[in-house]
Amino acid sequence: MIKRKFVEYFAVAPGRRAGLRKRATSAARLKLLRELSEDELKDHAKAVLQRDLDELSEAQELLWASDTHSVLVVFQAMDAAGKDGTIKHVMSGVNPQGCQVYCFKQPSAEEVDHNFLWRSMKALPERGRIGIFNRSYYEDVLVVKVHPEILEGQKLPDGKRGKSFWDARYDDINAFERHLDRNGTTVVKFFLHVSKKEQKRRFLERLGDEEKQWKFSLADLRERGFWDEYQDAYEDCLTATSTPWAPWYVIPADHKWAMRAVVAGILARRVNDLGLRFPEVTDEQRKRLAAARRSLRRE
Repeated sequence: MIKRKFVEYFAVAPGRRAGLRKRATSAARLKLLRELSEDELKDHAKAVLQRDLDELSEAQELLWASDTHSVLVVFQAMDAAGKDGTIKHVMSGVNPQGCQVYCFKQPSAEEVDHNFLWRSMKALPERGRIGIFNRSYYEDVLVVKVHPEILEGQKLPDGKRGKSFWDARYDDINAFERHLDRNGTTVVKFFLHVSKKEQKRRFLERLGDEEKQWKFSLADLRERGFWDEYQDAYEDCLTATSTPWAPWYVIPADHKWAMRAVVAGILARRVNDLGLRFPEVTDEQRKRLAAARRSLRRE
């Protein structure tokens, strides 16, 4: 499969440990990268990305025309992994009329007054459209798990906040995604897995470039101090919520050009796997179309 020629990604099998720490993000381990120069590989990746973007564009047209399904794309990652750039590049060939992007920040007062899935439910794509979540409801089992003090402000009923609490949230997420799948919304989830070394390099690059300094936040540096805690939270989350109806795709993100090609290929394939077709024209509709054609020709 050509995507594996660029970077080793894996879909987390249901019931299996994600094992993120055992997954190398260095492309030096891959056979093809030992055979090709980086420039050659970049050129090849760009060509494949363009091919997959064309395929995705055609698939989106079918999605829009059929009006029976929708696609929800979820992106989760550590800071500086490249979520924004991936969304920009992968969706560059998609008709903006059929696509919507939501970026979830700290919950508002109204959102805190509802359950943690409520704000995501409001942002779901309607039939025929692709919806993209830049971060998502998964923040409530990731950043909130790393910083459990956040729970104090969520107005939850009294109770213990141990393993059973988080297991219940995983169950809620799995049930939510199962409901979406049963009702025609395909959920495609990507974890862009950047290494700690590469994150440091990108942070330093931002700090050293006046045009990129606006991207840097001191909060990003504080969260970097919880790196190990986040790795544990992601492993638990991916292991518990990678299901047959909504699997996780873990994409090493140290090489953006490879990551984007892989994401585009997976997304195009998942939409095509829906087996959509253009609506069929009935005999009665053909008669009306023929009449319209004759009317236009008489003008």
